[in-house]
Amino acid sequence: MNGIEEYDQNIGIVILAAGASTRMGTPKQLLSYQERTLLRHTIEVAIASVCRPIVVVLGAYAQLIKSDISQLSIHIVENLQWNEGISSSIGVGIQELKTSYPDVEAVIVTLCDQPFISTEIINQLALAYHSANQPIIACEYAETLGVPALFSERLFCELTTLKDKEGAKQVIKRYAQEVFRISFPEGATDIDTPENYAELLKGDKVKIALRTKLL
Repeated sequence: MNGIEEYDQNIGIVILAAGASTRMGTPKQLLSYQERTLLRHTIEVAIASVCRPIVVVLGAYAQLIKSDISQLSIHIVENLQWNEGISSSIGVGIQELKTSYPDVEAVIVTLCDQPFISTEIINQLALAYHSANQPIIACEYAETLGVPALFSERLFCELTTLKDKEGAKQVIKRYAQEVFRISFPEGATDIDTPENYAELLKGDKVKIALRTKLL
């Protein structure tokens, strides 16, 4: 991705990690995945990308989670209204980005519970933004468009005024004719329930067994 290093400071990332994980029954941000927590995995993927700065939005369990990630090269912000839904966390993240990093011209919004997010996907979003001339670059999976997704500064106001449980997907739908698509079929996997997590770990064990067999 050598063509986009010059844009490092122009595209920020907001990682949403404020939820209470009610369906999981325990903070999914801290679930173990590939010898680290699920949230730390997402953050490390972001840190390895060409995008800066990285804002992580915490809410429920904020103090518990901070001890796991506070030493990383990120900007942590707390959403005190996290129980109002994902829209409030998006708003807090975008507002912090605008206030602390006014030169940022676009943002990638992503979640902490998509285990197959990769540095390559983030870099593809950034590269497409500078080549496709569209205000939204969204990932395509499971016959839908969603996050991780990039939004130009032109849409920051819309992102900060989402209501209740509306997510970034609402803005993607609103501007459907101005979206460039990136294929990310693995994006359909997210971790909301113990069953989801068990399937993830089961799949990981199969992959490890296959790698071991090939060695």
